[in-house]
Parts: sequence; C-alpha cells; structure tokens
Amino acid sequence: MSDVTDAVARLVDHGPTVPALVLASLAALIATAGFHTRWSRRHGQAPPADDTGARPPTAERPAGTGPAGSEPGGSGPGGESALWRMRTTVRDAPGSLAVLCAALADRRIDILSLQTHPLTEGTVDEFLLRAPGELSAAELAEVVTTAGGARTWTERADAHDLVDAPTRVLGLAARTALDAAELPLALRQLLGRCTIRSLPAPADDGAGARAAAAVPPEGALEDTVLRLRAPEGGVISVERPHLPFTPAEFARARALVELDARLGPRVPRGRDVLTLPEGSDITVRRADTRDVPAAKAMHERCSARTLGMRYHGPVGDADRYLNHLLSPRFGRTLAVQTASGRIVGLGHLLWDGDETEVALLVEDGWQRRGIGGELLARLVAMAADAGCESVYAITQASNTGMVAAMRGLSLPLDYQIEEGTLVVTARLDPAAQAAARLPQAERIGRE
Repeated sequence: MSDVTDAVARLVDHGPTVPALVLASLAALIATAGFHTRWSRRHGQAPPADDTGARPPTAERPAGTGPAGSEPGGSGPGGESALWRMRTTVRDAPGSLAVLCAALADRRIDILSLQTHPLTEGTVDEFLLRAPGELSAAELAEVVTTAGGARTWTERADAHDLVDAPTRVLGLAARTALDAAELPLALRQLLGRCTIRSLPAPADDGAGARAAAAVPPEGALEDTVLRLRAPEGGVISVERPHLPFTPAEFARARALVELDARLGPRVPRGRDVLTLPEGSDITVRRADTRDVPAAKAMHERCSARTLGMRYHGPVGDADRYLNHLLSPRFGRTLAVQTASGRIVGLGHLLWDGDETEVALLVEDGWQRRGIGGELLARLVAMAADAGCESVYAITQASNTGMVAAMRGLSLPLDYQIEEGTLVVTARLDPAAQAAARLPQAERIGRE
C-alpha cells in the first residue's frame, strides 16, 4: 500500500494531466494485480478478507442471500449455496490451520480465499467461504470452534467479495487520489461496517488540543478503535465495536491517510452547464473550502428568513458553519454559479457517522427556478453511488420548497416532526433507485 501511495503522489506532482495519468497507471496496476491474485489466497471488494463488512446488511435481505448471494451448482438444497466472510483466531502452531480446513471440507464448505494475520498470541485467519445454503451462522461457528478456532466472527457475503484484495485497495487509492472527499468512504469500504468521525483541528489550548496531541504521528490502534492524524491537523477516529482491527488493517488505513495528506486539497474539475426554464445559464460544480469567501458573500445577499430556514438557529451564526460544511472531510458540496461566477446556491452531502444528511441553500433571487431540486437530485445520486442506504434532510415544517424537492425524487420517504422541526428520510434501496428521478450522467453536456 505504501508503494501505491508513492506512485500516486509522484504522478500528482506532474501537473494538469494528473487525473488521466493516475487512472491509467492505477488501471494497469489493478489489471496486473487481478491476474496474479487469482492464484493467491487473498480476496477483497467490500471488504477484502481483512476489511470485514464494507456494506451494512440491508433490512430487507441479508447480504449473500437471494440472487446476489446464492451460487448455482452448490451443495445445498436445489443446488444453492451461500457466501460467508469469517474471521477466527487459531493457535500459532504447525497443523492448526490444516485441522480447521479439514473440518470445513467435511461439511462441504469451500474455501475461496484465505488471508492470515500473525499476532503476538495466535494467528487471525480470514476466509471467504462458499457453504451449503442450509448451513446457519451458528452451525458454521460451531464447526470452527470444534476445530480449534476462537473468537469467531461470521457475516454473509455477496458476489462483490469475490474481487481480490489488491484490486480492491488499488481502486480505493485511485478514488482517494482524485477526490479528497472520498477518504472517509474509502476507509469505510476498506475497514467494513464502522463509524468514522473527523475531528477538526483544535485550538492551541484546552482539552481538544490535549486529545489531539495524544495521537502520535504514526496513529494509534486500540483494539476496536483506531485514530490517525488528519492531514489538516485534526484527528480521524474509526470505531468498529463488533470486531477488533488487525495491524494489517491499521497499516492500510494509515497508508490511505498518508496518500491523502501528500496530495493536498483537490476536487474533481468536472462542471455541468444547465439552462434554466427562463433561459439563464448556470454552472454546477464541486466546491470546497476555497469557496468560503464566495459562500459568505452569498450569505450576505440572503434574507434572514432564508438563512433561518437553512441553519435553524441565529442568523448571525451562519458564516461560522461554512468551513465545516465545505470541508471534504465531512462530505461533498455542490455549488451553483452564474455566468459571472457568483455563487447563488449550495448543496451539501454530509457524512454523519453511519448516516448521510443533505442540506440546501439557494439565494432568494434564484429560488423557485428548479435549482434546489437539481442540487438535491445530484446529491442523492452521489449518496446512492457511494452505497448509502438512505439520506435525510432536517428542515422546518413550513419549508414547502424543501419538502417538494424531496417528494420530487420519487423515492420512498419517511417523515418525523417534532416542535416544528421536520426530518424527511429518503430510502435508497436498489428498487427505489431504479424508479427514482435521479440525474443521469449523459443528460447534460460537460464543459
């Protein structure tokens, strides 16, 4: 992984042709890794063997069951089988792993890939398994325990997990290299179902500064929590209570953060030009903290009512949120600007632990022209592409524009209201996405 960091960083130093070079080089690396690792014992893709659980299982269907997780030709009833990810600890002694593999074979469980993590006490082995469809998680754990495994963890897998680990890691490195906002998502896919928090750089004194100082430059691994120094001076905290992190996972996470730090601030350069119904052209593009001055100028042009609808608090405090909102550490921001370059709208997609929030602000003179709906649809499409299961918006019950924009997505919506505050949640399951009115990349031309 450190080799990937060095290679990508060197490419970025070569100037404006970086995106093409990065993608071309990493594509070659990925293709090569894919060829070689067909014969290796590693695997990957959401997550690799040592990146347990990149996607939370859905409530409707456990991952690995049904079309995605059933494998025709298996040994279960009707020829079906199921994929499992499993982690267990065995004694670091000759023959221990052989006993475990023999026990799995006796139950007609096929080992598709295996990765080992030597520790000070024992060895953590991670498997991708194809098992008879009727075998339950409890039965699988019992087989492993009887064969000498300890602290066993299992989770249903699906076809995505058949991709090898080097390919998976290289893909995450490429995403991180092209877009700083991808780092939290890349870490989540690398490490599985976990909660990631980006803590901003603290003041020079106080408890926050002492907490940041407690994290050494190389980071800290504490069983189910790992902490890494953020490039801008804060701390990235990752928690996975259901499964301890391994040293290999910690090293890979640290390498991704190092890559992000070496590349510096960056957002994709793509921008879309749209024509509004009355004929005005606007540009929609990604934004970051370099747009804070223009965003503050937009605040000054907005009415108190518009700012109050957006920030749900004292209007005078609105400016202080912008550094957080525009930081790629906490999500993605879309800006709408006029032909003269003035920003007249902002849309935010914010990573909120395991959930995802959307928020909009459109300058008064540009409201009711479809800008809010366009921003919202694009943000929700981004969330769906990132694998989010839902997005929510916090607004006021009187904000009919935001409610109408959420309804315009044609997604299943849930409403919660308390003391005038309305939370609207849109579910992003695949069936709902197929019927939704989300933007298509080919719908508009790019500059």
